[in-house]
Amino acid sequence: MSDNLVPEPSASVFDAVNGVLQDENAARRVMANPALAKGFPNGRPQPVEGDDGNCGCGEGEQCGCSDGNGDDEIPLKFVDEIGRATAADVREALHQVIDPELGIDVIDLGLVYGIEIDELGRAIITMTLTTPACPLTDLIEDECASTLAGLVEEFRIDWTWQPRWTMEKITPEGREQLAALGFNFDNLPKY
Repeated sequence: MSDNLVPEPSASVFDAVNGVLQDENAARRVMANPALAKGFPNGRPQPVEGDDGNCGCGEGEQCGCSDGNGDDEIPLKFVDEIGRATAADVREALHQVIDPELGIDVIDLGLVYGIEIDELGRAIITMTLTTPACPLTDLIEDECASTLAGLVEEFRIDWTWQPRWTMEKITPEGREQLAALGFNFDNLPKY
């Protein structure tokens, strides 16, 4: 029997994660954000590839590389802090902001060009409208404010008209929703 009241060290969760990944930096990233674990192909971090567009860093969206989920058109910039909303969280929330004219959300319409979370946790959304003459800017800003309340401290929409919005920016989900409303993309004029 030992007089030592401090128990012997035992393996920690970090040790287990590090044992699986066999990469201390990757294990620390996963411990800080467990959702990253799904970004490691075959459960192991891969070396970063060149400029061929293949991401092997194991960080998925966190590094800015493609994550293969089809939402790569919207550049997302992250601040990696626990408990803070990410650009992906903001993108998901913006599915609730509906364009009043078409009845489809701004993400599926392809109106959101970029989302950034700055170092203070504020969201900066780069967005366009179907036409610069659209009178609904204030209404969409109000919907964004309601949707993002409680998710981010502050947000700002940077309205842009470059590149010009076209129907090609509508996601497949948005096309399905518009088709359900009676839009026929095959009969629309091509520009």
